[in-house]
Amino acid sequence: MSEPIAVEPVVEAARLDAADPLAPLRARFVLDDAVYLDGNSLGALPAAVPDRLAEVVRREWGELRIRSWTEAGWWTAPERIGDRIAPLVGAAPGQIVVGDSTSVNVFKALVAAIRLAGEERDEVLVDATTFPTDGYLAASAARMTGRTLRPLPPEAIAAEAGPRTAAALVNHVDYRTGRLNDLPGITAALHAAGALAVWDLCHSAGALPVGLDEHGVDLAVGCTYKYLNGGPGSPAYLYINRAVQGGFDSPLPGWNGHREPFGMRPEFAPAEGALRGRVGTPDILSMLALEAALEVWDGVGIEAVRAKSLALTDFFLRRVAAEVPAGLVESLTPAAHAERGSQVALRCADAGKVMAELIARGVIGDFREPDVLRFGFTPLYTSFTDAYTAARTLGAVLAP
Repeated sequence: MSEPIAVEPVVEAARLDAADPLAPLRARFVLDDAVYLDGNSLGALPAAVPDRLAEVVRREWGELRIRSWTEAGWWTAPERIGDRIAPLVGAAPGQIVVGDSTSVNVFKALVAAIRLAGEERDEVLVDATTFPTDGYLAASAARMTGRTLRPLPPEAIAAEAGPRTAAALVNHVDYRTGRLNDLPGITAALHAAGALAVWDLCHSAGALPVGLDEHGVDLAVGCTYKYLNGGPGSPAYLYINRAVQGGFDSPLPGWNGHREPFGMRPEFAPAEGALRGRVGTPDILSMLALEAALEVWDGVGIEAVRAKSLALTDFFLRRVAAEVPAGLVESLTPAAHAERGSQVALRCADAGKVMAELIARGVIGDFREPDVLRFGFTPLYTSFTDAYTAARTLGAVLAP
């Protein structure tokens, strides 16, 4: 019996692209000849955004001016765009407001969670592997509320939560390694201990199902410039589960979150529902660019996105193993699908120089100190041919 004929990897990539139901979505983005694998830092430009921004600037700002707050819908943009994001993170309408930065929303959410938990709970848990800003904010929130902060590996939080725990701040996907943490399990364990769960979705929203309502998450935050492609510095969002909205006490009570924002009352009275998470005047240009960017999700199911994400990262890891000489890279990203986000992190000597050379050769990822190459796979526009080209180029850069 003859041996099976091996399929050339470039042919395999082309076949996978031809069978990919999401492949037509590439046309919704502005892309060049480079292989762009840095959507986990900044998503590509959706093609509809430039014309929409031009319309906002020329007509809504230039002609309607102040009337645009009502006539062009500027005033309701935070909750309207929040409802557009909601299906991507598994939330019903009326629970997400868009505005402020991720950092500001982390602070609002964590302090509000501590206040909801009650004075008798004097401990706050934080993911010890978190993005540094989350750790800084958690420390500040603990100081401000008189709580003790306890950093823990995310896999230890479920077991360590107890009667002293007020809340825990956890990343859904580790920004450095791409590890997917157990949102359902950790949330359930926190609730069993009487504590609240606050999740950072920056590296998961738009790449995989989140299930905020399904799993009873109390509060969550996320950025919109990664897998949601909202643009540099685009506003973040805050999820306030309907069950805790009545008790949500923001540490940043601004006029936009007031029950009567134009009443100019000296005392703060929070708005109903998730609107109490608003603070100041929305950043309209960035917000409406985000709204246009979210149009690329029309007709797209997050389950299909997840399926392609796993297929892309599987294929890339296989090609790296074949193209890169043994022992030169080590994957930090879990092999198990249940533990993997939508990026691949490879440990590599001289990683900064390696990434600079990859970028010079048209493969754009990024580098994290001291030795990590990160490759983000955005299923809406990343192809299997991109994955093959990146692995082949990495092999060429690292070849003796």
